[in-house]
Amino acid sequence: MALFGNYNQPGRGVLKTPHEKKGFFKFWEVYARHMWKLIQLNVLYFVFCIPMAAMLILLLSTFNPLYMLLGIPAVVVGPATAAMTKVARNFSQERATFVFHDFKDAFKKNFRQGIAMGIIDVIFITGFTVGIPIYKQLAEQNSTMYIPFVLCLACMIIFFMMHFYIYLMICSTNLTMKQILKNSLFLVSLGIKESMWTLLASITVMFLIYAFMPYTFLIIPFFPLTFIAFICCFNCYPVIRKHVIQPYYDQRGEENPEFAYKTVAPEEAVFEDRAEEEAKNKPEKRDKRRGKTIS
Repeated sequence: MALFGNYNQPGRGVLKTPHEKKGFFKFWEVYARHMWKLIQLNVLYFVFCIPMAAMLILLLSTFNPLYMLLGIPAVVVGPATAAMTKVARNFSQERATFVFHDFKDAFKKNFRQGIAMGIIDVIFITGFTVGIPIYKQLAEQNSTMYIPFVLCLACMIIFFMMHFYIYLMICSTNLTMKQILKNSLFLVSLGIKESMWTLLASITVMFLIYAFMPYTFLIIPFFPLTFIAFICCFNCYPVIRKHVIQPYYDQRGEENPEFAYKTVAPEEAVFEDRAEEEAKNKPEKRDKRRGKTIS
C-alpha cells in the first residue's frame, strides 16, 4: 500500500522498530539521520516552486493582472508538494525511501489531486497577497475596516494550518478532494496542540529567513522547505493516523499494517541489506493501490 513506504533501501540496514525517544529529542535524532536526503529533496522541490515564487514577488512589487498568467505553471507546485510531502513523511516515520524514485512515483500518483490543490492554492494565495495589504491600507483610513482585515488575516492563518494535513492526506489516503479539505479543517482543531506547535515552528523558520535576507537566499534552495515539511509530517501525521487511518482498521477489526513491527521477534528487530548483491536490481515495483481511510 502507498501508505507504508518502501523498504528497498540498500545500506547498513533498516530499523523495523521505531526509536524509543519521544518529542523534541526524537525529532532531532530522526532529522539528523535523514538530513542529507532532505537537502536533496529540498533542491528537487525548489525547482517546482520557482513559478509560484516569481508570481508572488511580482504581485507584491507591482500589481499587474498579467502576472496572474504565472499562476498557470505555478499550479504544478501542487503535485510537487504532494510528492515532497510523501517523501518527508516516510523519513519522519522512519520508512525507508528513495528520494528521486519515490518523488517521481508520488508526483504521478497524486497528479490530479495535486493540480486541483495547486489551483486552489494559487487562487487563495493571490487573494490573500492582494487583499490583506488593501484591507490594511483601508483600515488605516477607516477603523471599521479592521474587521475585514482581521477576518482575512484569520482565514489566511487557518488556510495555512489546513495545509499541515491536506497534502499528507493526498499522499496517504484515497479520500476525495472535498473530503480532504473538510477533514483538514476538523483536524486543525482535533490536533490543536500539534497544529499550534507546527504553526509556531513554521513561523519561526520563515521569520528567520526574512530577518536575514538577502543572505538566506543562498540557503532557501537547500534547507528550509523540507525542514518545515518534516516538522509538519513529524507532528501532524500521527493526528491523521489516529483520527482518519486507524478508525478504518478498527471498524473492520483489522490490524493496521503500520504497527506490524510490534509482532516482530526481538532478534528480527534489525535486518541488513546487502547492497553489493542488490546493486544490479531495480527497485521493486510499487503497489498501485492507495492507502485506505474513512472520511
